[in-house]
Amino acid sequence: MSKGLFITGTGTDIGKTYVSALIVKKLKESGVSAAYFKAVLSGNERRKDGSLVPGDALYVKMVSGIDQPLAEMCPYIYERAVSPHLASRIEGNPVRMERVLACFRSVCGKYEYITMEGSGGILCPICFDEVRIWLPDVIKACGLGCLLVADAGLGTINDVGLTAFYMKSHEIPLKGIIFNHFRPGDRMQEDNIKMCEYLTGVKVVACVKDGDRELDISEELLKSLYA
Repeated sequence: MSKGLFITGTGTDIGKTYVSALIVKKLKESGVSAAYFKAVLSGNERRKDGSLVPGDALYVKMVSGIDQPLAEMCPYIYERAVSPHLASRIEGNPVRMERVLACFRSVCGKYEYITMEGSGGILCPICFDEVRIWLPDVIKACGLGCLLVADAGLGTINDVGLTAFYMKSHEIPLKGIIFNHFRPGDRMQEDNIKMCEYLTGVKVVACVKDGDRELDISEELLKSLYA
């Protein structure tokens, strides 16, 4: 039976895809069957034939070395670099939860560990037309717990705290926190770890430095985050 984990962030461009790639790479190298999934991906370039390249999925595939076909990784791909609800409206292809779940379950049927990356932060609107879908709706429908990616620097105590409090109030399990752009020995960032753990009651399970090509976490701890 497959196990899954949802990767969310304290905001847009916080490093979710970078961290997701390192996670999937770590899982693959541990010998398990690992896969990546992202329900909605906006801000993509077109190939010469007019089709869209799922940029985040391609990055994860290249870094991790997984054999999973790109076509399995992301059911909704948009060109506009805006929130998914707006991109889908502009491009006339609204997100349907049924399709997201069908594609997700298909991936779950083929791989042992599925790493699902979210769009934007925890309150990202996925569809806001005839049907209203928010990111937490997707997380709950897939039955996943979350790993929160946050910047290690100034302001992260507030960002992590607010995100964690929202998740708790909506009964979304927070399994761990990963700090990105971490500078070892930086007194403020070291203190941010302690403060975020105190606020949330959740451990910072790994810290990622700029340029890291490996995730500094044990295989056992990483796998234990998946359910």
